[in-house]
Amino acid sequence: MNIMYRELMDVYNRLYAHFGPRHWWPADTPFEMIVGAILTQNVSWRSASAAIANLKETGLLSLDGLLASGEEELAVLLRPARYHIQKARKLQAFCKVIAEECDGDLGAFLSQDVQTLRRRLLDIYGIGPETADAIILYAAEKPIFVIDAYTRRIFNRLGYFGEKAKYQEMQDFFMKHLPPDVPLYNEYHAQIDALGHNICFKSRPRCEECPVFDLCRMANYHRK
Repeated sequence: MNIMYRELMDVYNRLYAHFGPRHWWPADTPFEMIVGAILTQNVSWRSASAAIANLKETGLLSLDGLLASGEEELAVLLRPARYHIQKARKLQAFCKVIAEECDGDLGAFLSQDVQTLRRRLLDIYGIGPETADAIILYAAEKPIFVIDAYTRRIFNRLGYFGEKAKYQEMQDFFMKHLPPDVPLYNEYHAQIDALGHNICFKSRPRCEECPVFDLCRMANYHRK
């Protein structure tokens, strides 16, 4: 195994020992996972899950249910997730693709090879690289490493990326040095998010609680 693999797995193992398994993504079905990935854009998971609960309570958490809803009706239910009008449009745009191109068969849509699926997802209104990759990893269960703001922050502080590193550059780095393993990518992303959400804050990080504190170049710089 190469040195970079050992370093990345050292970070992963420390995070896993600290936070335990994250059981991510918290959804009952691939469709619910995709809805959650769209709703959690720019908001916390708590906010997105409140909107999902509204959809469940009204019986609309399905392809047919979302397509049959009026945009305004749907937006009201999505209000907890903020940007509710745009997110109503995004959900319906995704559902229309599944209905029109795959006759409503989400499994058929997700069965495409990784790059074909990724290109198609990125062509859908409101789906960017992070959301597309989350759908591929968690709903389609195909190996692709998801990058988010926490990944950028943490691995910049650890010294692996510059502040202006591109999404593709960071993704390529992880996928070059880690095996194409769906469970590993799943749990690694969840562990990164746990660290970013609970300890490695944008300002005033709680470095004394961090399981990778001694590896952090930013922390060591400020400690000198």
